[in-house]
This record gives sequence, structure tokens and C-alpha cells, in this order.
Amino acid sequence: MIIDIKIPSPGESITEAEIATWFINEGDYVEKDQELAEIESDKATLPLLAEESGKVSDLAPVGDPIAVGSVACKIDTAVKETKKADTEITKEPLPVKEIKAEAKAEAEKEGKTEKVKVTPVAGKMMKELDLSIDDIINGLRRITKSDVEMAISKPVQDSEKSVKADFTRKVTRESETKKMSQLRRKLGERLVAVKNETAMLTTFNEVDMSEIIRLRKSYQKQFQEKHGIKLGFMSFFTKAVTLALMEYPQVNSMIDCENYIAHNYSDIGIAVQADKGLMVPVIRNTETLTLARIEEKILELAEKARKNRISMDDMSGGTFTITNGGVFGSMLSTPILNPPQAAILGMHNIVERPVAINGKVEIRPIMYLALSYDHRIIDGRDSVKFLVKVKELIEDPVQMLFMGQEPDKALLDI
Repeated sequence: MIIDIKIPSPGESITEAEIATWFINEGDYVEKDQELAEIESDKATLPLLAEESGKVSDLAPVGDPIAVGSVACKIDTAVKETKKADTEITKEPLPVKEIKAEAKAEAEKEGKTEKVKVTPVAGKMMKELDLSIDDIINGLRRITKSDVEMAISKPVQDSEKSVKADFTRKVTRESETKKMSQLRRKLGERLVAVKNETAMLTTFNEVDMSEIIRLRKSYQKQFQEKHGIKLGFMSFFTKAVTLALMEYPQVNSMIDCENYIAHNYSDIGIAVQADKGLMVPVIRNTETLTLARIEEKILELAEKARKNRISMDDMSGGTFTITNGGVFGSMLSTPILNPPQAAILGMHNIVERPVAINGKVEIRPIMYLALSYDHRIIDGRDSVKFLVKVKELIEDPVQMLFMGQEPDKALLDI
């Protein structure tokens, strides 16, 4: 029986996709539920799975647009897997005595009294490749498999030529043309639209990371033992952003035609760089999550994104986005909005810098923060105060226990 394996729907309103990569070849035998290919649309990627076991045929071409529901390949379920007979002939191992005899002869020839020991594997390789002991080492010691492989891969050469070859790069004028994926093309269109259709502005600030670093160093082991996951910086920033959005809801809004929608919940998107491009999976209702739960969600979604297994549901929605260029060494940048959201926070690398503390110069771990926002619905005052609030929460994370309030004021209810 021959069955059709059809292109699945990556999500609502998506009518076509393309085969990004085939993991099998024409005529291969596949098992049920085996991953056959990676399907890519302008919004997400997903795997193509075998519905039954059998022989595959009629593979759709890679990179060409193909309608959702169309046949990607066929599987002949009547074909059963045939195990290949083991046709390899086992060669008799080289007697160790021969190697020892050769080693002894070489040692006597050079006037050495120390015995040369050769492992059976190394001896076998030496005989097959017609190599002597002198080809392997200059001296007497135990010859191993790695010694033989090193001698093969690095033949003796003139020293000047070797140095010259190491520092000389072959000149080439070649270039390579590759077709952009649907996902990257769509991403490019969205980024250009943001620049053209929004009044994007960016405000900056710096944050002292000393207290967060102290907490991580002091309690990392206990945190891992209890929650089974490492404590990172992103959970602190996600929590700080969530509390700041509650105080400045205008930043947690978006434009809908002539209206704007202000959200009373926080769905925070975490930008993740994957091979296919930038993806922004969303953590829902961060106002209800602990730091440990946020870390779990970040790890889970980031892993799915890197394996190109992120779904439309994982990336849909979102009221605010955080992107961390600091992991790549970025000192400062102006992040681009993730439409239809009205704001995005950019994190950067942590560098020890001289700062004034109580009239004295001290060296502190400083991170620069950038908040890009749509000036059509977010005023400069709200954007600046929002970023200052994030700064305060990171520098004094105990405030997070009191919903962003200073502990003294929370205690006094003022």
C-alpha cells in the first residue's frame, strides 16, 4: 500500500510552505514516526513525520513553495526492511611478537638499551601503512595509535615551508549564492515595515549588576539543588520588566487601527537567535511566575527554537519583548520593535567600569540598557521612568518581593 505524506499546516492563515531539508534520501526505508524533513513557512518551522514504515519515494524538491496539504513524498508500506548481511572480513591481528622484534632491532641499531613498546592497534596500522618506528618518533618510547595518526596527518616537511604554509591563505574570488528562506524573507519585511510605519525612539540607561551577580554566586548551588536549573540574568530582567509594566501600563500596549490596547497582563517575548533567524517565543502571564519557573520556561522555549521546533502557538501574542545582544558581546544597540508591540528592551554585555559611588570612584559591573518604543502611544516620560524602574529593581532586587515597592515603604504602607 502506498500512502501520501502531506505538508502539514504550520498555522492559521498560512497557505504554503517549503521543504527546508530532507533527512532521508529517495528509496530509503523509514520507520513510523521517523522525522523525514523540516518544513519551513514564513512564520515557523516544523518536522515532517512518517505516518507508517516503508520505502520513501517522490520527494518534493527542497526550497520550492508547496501548498499546505500537498504531497511531500510517498511511502510504500509493502516494503519491509532487509538487514544487510555482515560482509566485512575480519583481518587477523598482527602478532605482537613481530612488532616487538622490529622495535628491538631498531633499538639495537641506534645503540639504545631501552625497549620500544608498541600497542597492538598501533602495530597493525604501522604494518598496513608500511611505516617504521623512525617514521613515528625520533627516540624510544611507547608508540600509541595517536602517534601513528599524527605521523600520517603531519608528514615531515621543510621547516621554512611549513611556517610559510601555516601563515599563507589561499587567494580566492569565489562567491556563493543561496536562496533566502521564507522565514528570513518575512522577517526582513517586518523589520522594514517597523522602521517605516512606527515613530520608533530609543532611550538608554545603565544598571549596576553587582547585587544580581552576588545573589547568583551566593545561591547558585542551592538554587540548582532545589529547582534543577541554573539561575541566569534573564529571569531577573523578565521579573523586573513585568513589575515595571504594572506601574507603567502604557508601555504594555499596542495600536489597533485608530485605537490602542493596554494589557493588564504580561506576556514577555524572549528573542532567541536560531540558525533560521531570530525567533521570539513568548512566556505567558509572567506576573504569576517565580524566578525558577521563568528560568524553566526560558530554557524550554530556547531549546525548541534552536532545534527549529518552535510552533506558532509558542510565538503568538506577546505584549513586550526582551532581547539580549550582550551574549554576543554587544556594548550598545537600538533594538527594533517587534510588531504590534509598542516597546522592546535591549540588554547588553556586562563590563567593569569606573563609576561614582557616594563621591568615590569604584569599579562596578555595568550593563547598558536600551528601550525602543513607539512614540505614537508611549510618551518620553513613561518610557524613561519605565527604564529607570527596571534599573532600580535590578540594582535592588529585594524590591521584587514587594511588587516593586521599596521595602520600607511597603512595610509602612505608604
